[in-house]
Amino acid sequence: MKQFMDKDFLLSTPTAQHLFHDYADKMPIVDYHCHINPKEIAEDRKFENITQVWLGGDHYKWRQMRTNGVDEKYITGDASDREKFQKWAETLEMAIGNPLYHWSHLELQRYFGYNGVLNGDTAEEVWNLCNAKLQEDSMSVRNLIRKSNVTLICTTDDPVDSLEWHKVLAEDDTFEVKVLPAWRPDKAMNIEKPEYLDYLKTLSDVSGITVNSFASLMDALRNRMEFFASMGCCVSDHALEYVMYKPYTTEEIEKIFAKRFAGETITVDEMNKFKTAFMVSVGKEYNKLNWVMQLHYGTIRDNNTLRYNQLGPDTGYDCINTYDCSAEMAQFLNALNITDELPKTIIYSLNPSVNAAIGTVLGCFQDSKAVGKIQQGSAWWFNDHKVGMTNQMTSLANLSLLGNFIGMLTDSRSFLSYTRHEYFRRIMCELIGGWVENGEYPNDEKALEKIVKGISYNNAVRYFGFDVK
Repeated sequence: MKQFMDKDFLLSTPTAQHLFHDYADKMPIVDYHCHINPKEIAEDRKFENITQVWLGGDHYKWRQMRTNGVDEKYITGDASDREKFQKWAETLEMAIGNPLYHWSHLELQRYFGYNGVLNGDTAEEVWNLCNAKLQEDSMSVRNLIRKSNVTLICTTDDPVDSLEWHKVLAEDDTFEVKVLPAWRPDKAMNIEKPEYLDYLKTLSDVSGITVNSFASLMDALRNRMEFFASMGCCVSDHALEYVMYKPYTTEEIEKIFAKRFAGETITVDEMNKFKTAFMVSVGKEYNKLNWVMQLHYGTIRDNNTLRYNQLGPDTGYDCINTYDCSAEMAQFLNALNITDELPKTIIYSLNPSVNAAIGTVLGCFQDSKAVGKIQQGSAWWFNDHKVGMTNQMTSLANLSLLGNFIGMLTDSRSFLSYTRHEYFRRIMCELIGGWVENGEYPNDEKALEKIVKGISYNNAVRYFGFDVK
């Protein structure tokens, strides 16, 4: 029997162990998509206790605590941090096979030096150990990032954001890790939302361009893109229910905008045409700026209305949308490609059943402007576990070029989540090592080193064009 989560955790063959320990594990991390707060980096925050780090805003853990029958008081309510930690420790006992079990113990091992098992009985011991460790200067936000061997971070930022904390960080010579903004214009696109007109007023104020038409909306967004670019931004990101394409005319879009601007309700068909026009328009701007466009889709959000009314969005009530939009996605990419204005694009679906469809769409729009110009993103959200990652990489290998894959991202709000890169790299090395051991790929040291280091780090640096040491 193997020891619990030892140095060869998830690595079952000598080749997998060699690829991980000698190559993957030594590579730095570039975190090109996350949701951490740049203010906390700028201020070099220190956390008071492990609950603040682990349970504050982590809807992955909240879902499982609810599944274990834990009262909301101990999840998002007014229970003490110690009580919340106890409930999480008790929940973790039941999480056999869940990636949260592995993530939690990797974080305890790597950041706190705890190699035991967290459960209801050991919660007090772990609570005391972690909280004592968190008081050390080595556990400040900046030092956690350094300890994790991170060279660059892209946060997630709205077009109206001032990016004031990015400016502070850019001018701070004492912190060597680059922290760049990433463009997330969902609020400017979601014309159906009740707060849309209020958002347009804010965008008008920030950009200095009065937004009263679709054309002026694009002018205002171009203004903000120029500002974001001046702050080092080279990545956009879109949270979509699905990647749509509904044919439209310029006149139609202006009429739809005018209708909504007047406070009238628009139809679903009008909304879809507007969003198509929006995505095509910003996609062309990304191409001009040489920005990467990220498309995250396949989710149904805020399913529990009772809890949404109590707690708001991003609290653990989202699920997979099984609608396959591959045909429309291909049409959308083609609409940009037909005029040679398709930017580098990363496609993530929350629905794992469309891995193969994505893999075939990629091949339709590749060209010599970039290696792996159109990418399938890493297994995302409900798929970032051993089975999901293995299936995503296997499908990508079957239908595209796995060796050009840009690898893992944290997509997290936690400064301890960098161990997810280790988790991913172990799974990747196990997969590749298995193919070598089985005679499906030669034991070519030079080629394997290039592939493993590339997927771990080098491919993403090249793809995004990041200037890192």
